[in-house]
Amino acid sequence: MVCEAADPMDTKFDAREVEKRIYALWEDAGAFAAGANAKPGAATFCIMIPPPNVTGVLHMGHAFNNTLQDILVRWHRMRGNDVLWQPGQDHAGIATQMVVERSLQESGLPDRRELGRDAFLEKVWEWKETSGGAIISQLKRLGASCDWSRNRFTMDEGFHDAVLKVFIDLYEKGFIFRGKRLVNWDPHFETAISDVEVEQVPVDGSLWNLRYRLENGERYRHPVRFDKDGRPTAFEERDYLVVATTRPETMLGDTGVAVHPGDPRYSGLIGKTVRLPLAGRSIPVVGDEHADPEKGTGAVKITPAHDFNDWDVGQRCGLRAVNVMSPRATMHLSGNSEFLEGCEPDDAAMALDGLDRYEARKRIVALAAEQGWLDGVEADRHSVPHGDRSKVAIEPYLTDQWFVDAKKLVGPAIDAVKQGRTRILPEQYEKTYFNWLENIEPWCISRQLWWGHQIPVWYDSDGRQHCAATEEEASRLADGAPLVRDQDVLDTWFSSGLWPIGTLGWPDDTPELRKYFPTDVLVTGFDIIFFWVARMMMMQLAVVEKIPFHTVYVHALVRDEHGKKMAKSLGNVIDPLELIDKYGADAVRFTLASMAAMGRDLKLAESRVAGYRNFSTKIWNAARFARMNGCATPAGFDPSAVALKVNKWIVGETARIREAVDADLDAYRFNDAANALYGFVWGKFCDWYLEFAKTLLSSADEAAVSETRATVGWALDQCLILLHPFVPFITEEIWSGSERSGMLVHEDWPEYSADDLAGPEADSEIGWLIGLIEEIRSVRAQLRVPAGSWTDLLVIEAGGEARSALEGNADLVKPLARIREVGSCDSAPAGSATISVAGAAFCLPLQDVIDVAAERRRLAEARAKLESDGESLRARLDNPGFIASAPSDVVAQTKERIGQLGEERRKIDDALNRIRVDD
Repeated sequence: MVCEAADPMDTKFDAREVEKRIYALWEDAGAFAAGANAKPGAATFCIMIPPPNVTGVLHMGHAFNNTLQDILVRWHRMRGNDVLWQPGQDHAGIATQMVVERSLQESGLPDRRELGRDAFLEKVWEWKETSGGAIISQLKRLGASCDWSRNRFTMDEGFHDAVLKVFIDLYEKGFIFRGKRLVNWDPHFETAISDVEVEQVPVDGSLWNLRYRLENGERYRHPVRFDKDGRPTAFEERDYLVVATTRPETMLGDTGVAVHPGDPRYSGLIGKTVRLPLAGRSIPVVGDEHADPEKGTGAVKITPAHDFNDWDVGQRCGLRAVNVMSPRATMHLSGNSEFLEGCEPDDAAMALDGLDRYEARKRIVALAAEQGWLDGVEADRHSVPHGDRSKVAIEPYLTDQWFVDAKKLVGPAIDAVKQGRTRILPEQYEKTYFNWLENIEPWCISRQLWWGHQIPVWYDSDGRQHCAATEEEASRLADGAPLVRDQDVLDTWFSSGLWPIGTLGWPDDTPELRKYFPTDVLVTGFDIIFFWVARMMMMQLAVVEKIPFHTVYVHALVRDEHGKKMAKSLGNVIDPLELIDKYGADAVRFTLASMAAMGRDLKLAESRVAGYRNFSTKIWNAARFARMNGCATPAGFDPSAVALKVNKWIVGETARIREAVDADLDAYRFNDAANALYGFVWGKFCDWYLEFAKTLLSSADEAAVSETRATVGWALDQCLILLHPFVPFITEEIWSGSERSGMLVHEDWPEYSADDLAGPEADSEIGWLIGLIEEIRSVRAQLRVPAGSWTDLLVIEAGGEARSALEGNADLVKPLARIREVGSCDSAPAGSATISVAGAAFCLPLQDVIDVAAERRRLAEARAKLESDGESLRARLDNPGFIASAPSDVVAQTKERIGQLGEERRKIDDALNRIRVDD
């Protein structure tokens, strides 16, 4: 297929117009379909997109992640592999339910509870069809070449069936159970949430010290004064323990007080009891290392039903877990048998029933002060976990939930990485992966939502569970007894954990499953190693006994230019769509790729994107030059047969960059590949080869002109091919401007090598010429020779190879170095600047071009100023007060500036040493 583009080429590349048109051409041609451009018998290459939430919009993390995936996918597709980039979206239970509930409220429609479950789910599906999945069109704007015809959704009928089947299979194997455990609870949505949906928010609060009185007349000696070595010197007798808490509202659920077994203050009290204020509950003093003797009073209230650490202490010490809150985070005391068991609450305690947790906190503190058991209050800044959607403080909450007994599943997932069947890159993240899996806790998979995969369990009147895919099957298992279905839905990480096999048609034995599974590479962020990567590994190995992918490439965060994490609250969020509108998708993609150093966060500044738009302009102008000069690759062109050394040189350099790009992409060094291409295309091809070619194309030698036109066309084509995975739009547009047999997206990736095409003699000679021209340009810049002036070049001495290289290529050197004539001399005359290159020495006579003496004085003054500035900065660093008080970034900037001043001084020294003056 041949694309149509303006001919002759427009003076500027219009990204906004071109990107939309080119993407439509790709889609119309089925360019991204699974297997497109595959060679017969080719190996497969499959990537599963980390499914964005159906509520999502493209942010910089998505742009970065999908750019890297697209580079790999386009590269493998051009290499002739059988490629599938599987797209899809996650139903995002809590996020989607929130969006739809808000939409109902804004529209004045009945809320979720008024509608009822079935009617509400109809509204969710309506929203999904009309508004959900906007991110797909945004990914297309980025250039993502997914097979959109295979787009999947985690609530698709087939995928839903696969999810239920896995639940049933794991349930029947005893890997899934229902039990009462502590979970992250969002009181706004009234559901359990995962750790990844919790954000820590620093708050200014208080630390309340409360007195719990010892029972049975027990007393102990408490140290009150200490010597300089920390040894107690005075004691007072106490009949109470002081505990500190930031959450007095949970005290009614206390079932113990913990002290460190080795703490001499309290070791004699272990096994004794204290009386819990307000509740009148007798609770034991237990010995546990969770209590830190160096922190606070060393005595810690233990509330197993409302704190994760306390839950662990309770499990170790056999303490009851007493829940004193409702799902809405109000106090639940009246009729609460767990609370009332073994309790003698007073009227003040029972009056707290039904109060919001924060109102209850105020009342309890006031009662503590009134009744004399408030020992003190301290200001305290600490982090409070909040639901990332609701922005409400979450509660560690004891409730009945469904769990996966993850310890029974992790073994194969750990072995797969340890044995090298799956690699994690960078390797530093393997430690994170192992640490989480080796210390894994039961995974809470139930959510108290309506949108999601409803748990396939029914209960009969006796509370017995019947797990089945349908109510009919459950009824058969229950011998026809009346059943009620579990109202909870599954955690979205449970369904997305099946993404690789579910999207390929499992449990059916589909052709796609046989061909593309296991997949190849997973490209994902480090923040979901636990939540998604590890769970996919566990679940695929548990279900189909195969690893889901052989490589996990973990990328870092995109931060702002100062290294800060992007956040709306900081006002530093960069919108990739705005950048695409302003600079084009290619510039955004190349920026992200060029900064994708493995394991290192990106510090993204808009100026970087603007700079890479200039790179696109450079490519466009090179293509215009080639078009205007009739440069194109003729049929049957053999790059190894070119004769002119300049042409032989660019052919060899092209082969080297092809090898470098392949090696870098094969090792997932995206930044190295992008930066190597940038240096080659801008530097060697545009700035050197095309400038040399201008002289050759004006030659009277028709054979030289013909060969150069063909070589320019071929080298430009190779640039477009190698650049295409990184900047697909501009390269496809340039490619389409000439008669082609097909689109660039399906052009064959080159396989030539430097051994086949490079010419050592040409490399040496052209490399020497470039070095000479660069030295001449450097001298002119250092000595402020006017840009438009021309000078002579005098040869002081030159070996045979150097002299031959200059004489044979003088016509190439003169226009690029602004040289009138090449002459010779025995020694550099006064008022000249000397130049040394391998095997030769030259000088530029400048007496008639610049005031050499004045220039020497200017340089000497500039050097003195640099030396003074450097001494001042070094003195600052030698000052201990500055080092102690200055921010670390200021110290780093000072050191960096000293280095810059030293480099500038070295350049001036070099310039001064070049100038030849009268003795």
